[in-house]
Formats: sequence, C-alpha cells, structure tokens
Amino acid sequence: MHVLEAGFETPGRPCILLLHGFPELAYSWRKVMPALAAAGYHVLAPDQRGYGRTTGWSADYDGDLAPFRFTNLVRDALGVVYAFGHRHVAAVVGHDFGSPVAAWCALIRPDVFRSVVMMSAPFPGPPAAPFDTADHALAPSEDPVHRELAALSRPRKHYQWYYSTREANADMHRAPQGLHAFLRAYYHHKSADWPDNKPAPLQAWTASELSKLPTYYVMDLDKTMAETVAEVMPDSATIAGNRWLPDHELAVYAAEYERTGFQGGLQWYRCGTSGLFDAELQTWSDRTIDVPSAFISGLQDWGIYQRPGVLETMQSRVCTNMILCELIDRAGHWVQQEQHDKVNELLFTFLNKSTA
Repeated sequence: MHVLEAGFETPGRPCILLLHGFPELAYSWRKVMPALAAAGYHVLAPDQRGYGRTTGWSADYDGDLAPFRFTNLVRDALGVVYAFGHRHVAAVVGHDFGSPVAAWCALIRPDVFRSVVMMSAPFPGPPAAPFDTADHALAPSEDPVHRELAALSRPRKHYQWYYSTREANADMHRAPQGLHAFLRAYYHHKSADWPDNKPAPLQAWTASELSKLPTYYVMDLDKTMAETVAEVMPDSATIAGNRWLPDHELAVYAAEYERTGFQGGLQWYRCGTSGLFDAELQTWSDRTIDVPSAFISGLQDWGIYQRPGVLETMQSRVCTNMILCELIDRAGHWVQQEQHDKVNELLFTFLNKSTA
C-alpha cells in the first residue's frame, strides 16, 4: 500500500484514515490532511487497491474480482491502520467509492473504526437477505431498467454498467483528446463549475427518472465516457481560473493514470454490477451503523440522488447515530477539493461531537 501520512512527528496521536474514490488517489486528500494533522491527528491516506502506487493487484479484465470486493477492502483498511501501530481510529472518512468502504469498515469492525464520515455517496446499508421464503416464492431479481434505458427515444445506459465493460478502460486510458484533457473534462463535468449541475431527488429507479441524470451518470447509449465529457470541456480561460484543481495538480492524476490505466478502479464497479459478492454481504443484512456518523456532500452533486431514496434511508434507518448531514454550496462531486475549508470545518465539528 502506498500511503500519504501527516502528523507523524509526534507519537500517540489519534488516527484518522482517509479513503479516496474514483478516478482519484490518496492525493485527493491533500487539502484535508494538513488541517487534521495541525489539529493533533495522525492522518493516513492510502492509494486504495487498484489505484496509484499501491501494488499487488491485477488489472487483468479476466482476472479474479474477489480481491476488490468490499470485505477485502475493509481488510486493506484494517491492514493500513495496524501497520502504523494503531488498534483503532478516531474516524474513517471515505469519499465517492471510498464512502461505502468507510461505511463497511464501521459496520463490520466498529471496535476499530469508532466513527465514520461518508462523502458524496450515501450508504444504502447491507443488501437484504431473503426473508419469509419458507412459504412464499422468491421474487425474480432481474432488473429491467437497463433494457428500458436503451429503449428510450434518446437511448441511454448507466455509467456503472458501462464501467463494467471490457472496453471502458481503453476508452478512457487512450482517450482521443489525451488523458490529461479527458480528466480535466471529467472533473469539470461533475463539479459545481459545470452550470447544469442542479440536482433534485428522483422518484424511482426507472428509466424515465434515471434519464434526468446528467450524461456522466446516465450516458448516451452510443457514446464512450471520453466522448461524453469532451462535449463539456472547459475553455482555456476557465481552466486557467480553476483554483481547486489547477493544471499542475491535475498533472499528478494524469501521470498516475497514464502509468496504471483505470482497470484497477473499474474492478470495484464490476464487483457491484455482477452481483457476485451480494450473498457474502447479506451476512450483515439489517445490520446498522451504530458508531457516530456523518454525511458531507456538495449541494451541486447529483451523486447524492443517483439511487432514489438512499439519502433518506441512510439517515432514517441505516445510521442510528448520525450527528451531522451537510450539503455544501458551490461544491459538486469533488467536495473536499472544491470546498476544502468548509469540509475541514465540518470534520472538526463532527470530531468534536463524536468524541464528546
């Protein structure tokens, strides 16, 4: 595991573990780590399995997906914490795909992960195990929504299922516009800088409702992700004026993904869309997150609504001790980069309340 570390100079500090998402790196926490360290924490941010400079994983599309499943990602997180000599952490904080990993950490090992902050991706809870089936047949599990999306007058497809295809990695890694330009457009499209990010709750998991999502979530059927985001590539003046992700910082991501490609991160999506590991996760069916929890997201982030009802379910049922839920204005999906000062302020508020 490649780990960024802050606040290591003084022994005995409480630990905070930061887990990034897709397509990101430990580097995504660069504006959060110094503030937490200055407040007295030992801060750890790994490149997660499949990403950056962490090694020991396979990018083979035909390889084994099991190392990328949630229970093993929890084991990775535990391994990092233990490697640095901590038996527990004050908080595990996850953003985007790191958010469900952080949630599973708190759900499976609350003795170690004593509070949890989820960012930008609400946690729906464990998948429900079949119940009351002795005298009632199981309902069929086939989801027609993908057929229905493709049948719309403007045919569409869900990005997670696109990310699960064999072609997705090369589409992005070898994007026609170049990798740096692809990432610039991708990060712009999902940020508050793109003026059409005006999220609203969806009513149901149906094709007609999902088609309201921007094309970075529900894509045009015949387009790659590189083609999708190329349509909203910011102009040179907008790029030059970008304070939260200037070109020299974007170059860090571009260099790492040029070297590794995207398949390591895409394997995570395939674990979900394949359903291969749902049965294992049903072991924790109906289990709640009982440690102090928080949710932080951008107000201009469609990600909080991409699965209808999950934001509400997380607050009302999944998390029994949620002490903070905040949406930050002028932030889209990359909340801890777009509005790091506000995120740091909320993290301190949460940490003070959760340890009070």
